[in-house]
Amino acid sequence: MAFVTHQIMRAMSSSATRNAAIKHITVIGGGLMGSGIAQVAASTGHTVVLVDQAEDILKKSAKGIEDSLKRIAKKKFADKPEAGAAFIQKTMKNVTTSTDAASVVHSTDLVLEAIVENLQVKHELFKTLDKFAPEHTVFASNTSSLSITEIANSTTRQDRFGGLHFFNPVPLMKLVEVIQTPMTSQKTFDALLDFSKALGKYPVSCKDTPGFIVNRLLVPYMMEAIRLHERDHGSKEDIDLAMKLGAGYPMGPFELLDYVGLDTSKFIIDGWHKMDPDNPLFAPSPMLNKLVEEGKLGKKTGEGFYKYK
Repeated sequence: MAFVTHQIMRAMSSSATRNAAIKHITVIGGGLMGSGIAQVAASTGHTVVLVDQAEDILKKSAKGIEDSLKRIAKKKFADKPEAGAAFIQKTMKNVTTSTDAASVVHSTDLVLEAIVENLQVKHELFKTLDKFAPEHTVFASNTSSLSITEIANSTTRQDRFGGLHFFNPVPLMKLVEVIQTPMTSQKTFDALLDFSKALGKYPVSCKDTPGFIVNRLLVPYMMEAIRLHERDHGSKEDIDLAMKLGAGYPMGPFELLDYVGLDTSKFIIDGWHKMDPDNPLFAPSPMLNKLVEEGKLGKKTGEGFYKYK
């Protein structure tokens, strides 16, 4: 009986330790993804430091987080406005900001990067932070298309490096792709899984392959829709309608391309094509290239495959 009790207590202690692994996080990048991640983490009781290069960006990020929380509180606490106000106040207290990443990672459990999709910039960031973060700190990237292994190679903690790919808008989208490289330790991977669950998300396990799961299937699908249109085998309107009504998709591929951003899609496919030029799924699109050259990037510029007011 004593042995059984000891085993149960040990298991409970182990579980508690594992669940407590990531409590303080540093999010690098105050854009849409970074601020969304910071909001969700703060609202689930994590201590968050949001880092960006300029104070004006961070002020905009903080306002965006507060505005988003107000919308959530209005729905979640429709009949209890005081509880909604308390929820907003408590969440905002969990978030601080900084323009100096190196000075705030000294006691953090997780450094999560959500900056520009540029391998060299990510290398420089993690190489610097590797010198200042404590040994236990886990590093992770929110990249949607770059190799986690390649990013991790800029550090001395490849075993404590993984991927956490969130989806936009972060407060609403439930999925998180948790990426394990060949060097990521099981302890690190488990900590990232547990952290994702603690945020109220549904994590899926991914290997470090181009696009992981979602984008590896989604980007070639969108590119094939463009090729279908380029060959005059279907109008963009008919292709969109066919996929919505025939496959049950909420958006057609051209609507989705405009939502994601044509420049983003081009960046991803160009990178994959460079890596594997003989793969027909990764072939560039003249039509996509032309639209990007013309600055027609989708909803964010008012025009892409469709025009927006």
